[in-house]
Amino acid sequence: MPALRRFSTVDALASALRSRILDGELEPGERLREMELTGEYDVARHTARAALRALEAEGLVQIEPHRGASVSVLDAARLAGLYELRTALELEAAHLALERHGGTLPGFVREAVENLAELCAQPDPAWSDVVDAHNQVHRAIVAAADSERIERAYDALAGEMQLLVMQLRPVWSLERMAADHELLLDELERRGPPALREHLEAGAAALSVTTE
Repeated sequence: MPALRRFSTVDALASALRSRILDGELEPGERLREMELTGEYDVARHTARAALRALEAEGLVQIEPHRGASVSVLDAARLAGLYELRTALELEAAHLALERHGGTLPGFVREAVENLAELCAQPDPAWSDVVDAHNQVHRAIVAAADSERIERAYDALAGEMQLLVMQLRPVWSLERMAADHELLLDELERRGPPALREHLEAGAAALSVTTE
């Protein structure tokens, strides 16, 4: 019988920092000093270092020689590159998903949208939860393509995708978040991948305001 993975102190610290980053408590560019983390969370320095490395692998933290760690920043150039790759993967996934499911999206995609809408209807949900629910919608569209290679490539963008949605917070209301994704599924089944392109372009345009 395979051993169960244990939730280590490194995992716990990485999870706590991840939530603070995605809730906006730790802002893009903010320094993350190992010594401060050891005192704040009562962990060993090697634990703090390992947690920061784990977040670096996710794209949430940037570690530079002689400067240490800081919360990653999605500047205009990085956003443009992410948008191009994300669009290529999601559009092909949407095309395959509709082709392989008779022009409709599987139930689990609509379930992901319903979960997002329910969360956005709450009085004051944690933005980190909104980020996760949003990304689960787009991840579900990709999964509906039934392409393991596309899924693996898309999953490699997970950390940057979280940062992307975090940066939407000042310009994208919860009501709009829910409504846009409900409309997206209807339009995808009616018009196909062009509807998804328009959805992604709207998000990119909104993000351009936050990086000016």
